[in-house]
Amino acid sequence: MKLFIPIGLMLFAISGFAQEEPFRKTHYNINRENVVNDGYDPVSYFSGEPLQGEKNLSYTYSGVIYWFSSESNRTKFIANPIKYEPQYGGWCAYALGHKPEKVKVDPKTYKIVDGKLYLFYNFYLTNTLKSWDKNEKSLKPTADKNWQIVIQ
Repeated sequence: MKLFIPIGLMLFAISGFAQEEPFRKTHYNINRENVVNDGYDPVSYFSGEPLQGEKNLSYTYSGVIYWFSSESNRTKFIANPIKYEPQYGGWCAYALGHKPEKVKVDPKTYKIVDGKLYLFYNFYLTNTLKSWDKNEKSLKPTADKNWQIVIQ
């Protein structure tokens, strides 16, 4: 009987991971190669400059691929992916602050808030980071709620 409990827990954990992978592929901002954030290194944002990652320095986390600019950044991510992953699946934080909608981002337009990475749309003379900064206190809680609607 004791043998069945660990096996049951292991099967439960595996099934949870299996369910998470399709979720991430559907809800995360990934390109045709299944790479998050157009291949920008998520750890590099926390050093103050987003850097393009390299395909040969990749890591797959829960079904989606991240590229890194250095082995050191890759190692940091592997140790704590939750710390470095972009919020809202890598979609525009400002757009989510208005409605439950996934909007593409410019991977070079970002902000770190409370140790979390937020990305923003910045195309065609519209930089949503500037608008976010003007009203972040009300937009962030709304974005959090709208993200929950998007992922249902």
